Amino acid sequence: MGLAPAIDAEVSYQLDIWYRPNQWAIDSKAVTRDHVIVIGAGIGGLTCAIDLARSGFAVTVIERAERCGGKMREVQVGTSVIDAGPTVLTMRWVFEKIFEDAGASLSAVLALRPLGVLARHAWSGAGRLDLFADKDQSADAIGRFAGKAEAAGYLAFCVESRRIYETLRDSFLTAQQEGPLGLARKVGFGRANDLLALRPFETLWQALGGHFRDQRLRQLFGRYATYCGSSPFAAPATLMLVAHVEQEGVWIVEGGMQRLAEALRTLALSLGVTFRFSTDVQRIALTHGRVSGVSLDTGEQLRADCVVVNADSAAITAGAFGADVVEAIPPRPPSTRSLSAVTWALTARTAGAGLVRHNVFFSEDYASEFKDIFNRGRMPLTPTIYVCAQDRDDDDSWGAGAERLLILINAPATGGQGAFDEEELSACRARVWDHLKRCGLTLSCDGRESVVATPDRFNAMFPATCGALYGQATHGWSAAFQRPGARTRAPGLYLAGGGAHPGAGVPMAALSGRLAAAQILKDRTSARPFRPVAMLGGM
Repeated sequence: MGLAPAIDAEVSYQLDIWYRPNQWAIDSKAVTRDHVIVIGAGIGGLTCAIDLARSGFAVTVIERAERCGGKMREVQVGTSVIDAGPTVLTMRWVFEKIFEDAGASLSAVLALRPLGVLARHAWSGAGRLDLFADKDQSADAIGRFAGKAEAAGYLAFCVESRRIYETLRDSFLTAQQEGPLGLARKVGFGRANDLLALRPFETLWQALGGHFRDQRLRQLFGRYATYCGSSPFAAPATLMLVAHVEQEGVWIVEGGMQRLAEALRTLALSLGVTFRFSTDVQRIALTHGRVSGVSLDTGEQLRADCVVVNADSAAITAGAFGADVVEAIPPRPPSTRSLSAVTWALTARTAGAGLVRHNVFFSEDYASEFKDIFNRGRMPLTPTIYVCAQDRDDDDSWGAGAERLLILINAPATGGQGAFDEEELSACRARVWDHLKRCGLTLSCDGRESVVATPDRFNAMFPATCGALYGQATHGWSAAFQRPGARTRAPGLYLAGGGAHPGAGVPMAALSGRLAAAQILKDRTSARPFRPVAMLGGM
């Protein structure tokens, strides 16, 4: 977009950061050796640390766990290591740009393999449908599955999802949160048709009805709302953009998703970032109304010019970081929490339905599933089941041995509100295994060959969330604008991660970290008297 008119220095710098072609380029001469503490080594914290370090800041990352990655985690099951967090990598360009801007190469340190089959979908009985990276191949499959009219509806849906994505990529996903008017300004007031095409006042389920008569296809594409922890019956139609994100590519990370987090940490180390693991921050301190440092569980106190919290914002409002910052962001009611989950990481022998890498077994009553979770606050009686077969890719053939699986069902964010007891967990497991069998998949495994996580467990790992894995749910047209941005009410305190703008998911968390770093750079530069002005590419 490349506009940088000769106006006052601060506005020039801001325009240069957000509107020049390389919006992530940073002029290291514009900052001094300020110290930033990043709390949390999740993807957002890692990308924030990288951008700050390459711009000249001294950066310390403090992580309560033993390793980096946050929700991107893996577990040991017997002799096997299984991804137990995110299993899908999309928007590869986000990570390529992070490495490129730091003078490195993603492909040199990480092996990524594209999938031809995005996912295999199944319903009770004989219903099976694969979606492909090639949309024409998907249209052919849909035509055979549900008829020519549905295939035509799918192609129209692809056009619409692409338009929404292209409208929001530069104006919302990679830009600071500025509310509805800010979005309209970035898109352009003269592009009213593009703004209306976002369809924010319709639910995703309603919009899908305009493309598909077959309820199974509405289920399939409605499931994209769950990618940000929401219900397709309450999330806006804008989330159709997720379909285009997948069509741009889904990759397997060789060796598991944890390798991506480790690659980012290695890059951060090369830029001088310091990491402290197995260390908990007890308090973020303010002095004269501004962030001045943190207190650790060891009793140690560290000075900081800025602090970035790469954790759910609910931890701040719940007082997990002390009383000084408890009002730094507005609290949100429990009713806005996103989905949680129950997961089984296991090794099992499979029979019947052939699996590819990503598989979805749909419930028989989709509306009831989300009413159970969001309205009744209970486990769904007929859950949709996601199975990630981590030893497979596009090929559904497999030998007779046990394979690594992650099985996930959506759950209400009720962690910490009463133990998820063994009886309930056993009944839940029985329903899941029975539904898989009705869809043609039989699992044979020993209960000792699995690691289970429930909302209680997720709440313990990510305090004050009640197990919500995606921050707040994206329900209603304004929900995306209610998600907190990088800057808080407390000067010097910033947010990053899937609970902050632009939202949940691995690439979105990465973008949130970059946005936090850019906001810090802008604020620190504009606060410095007689600061130099960065006008790269300007006029």
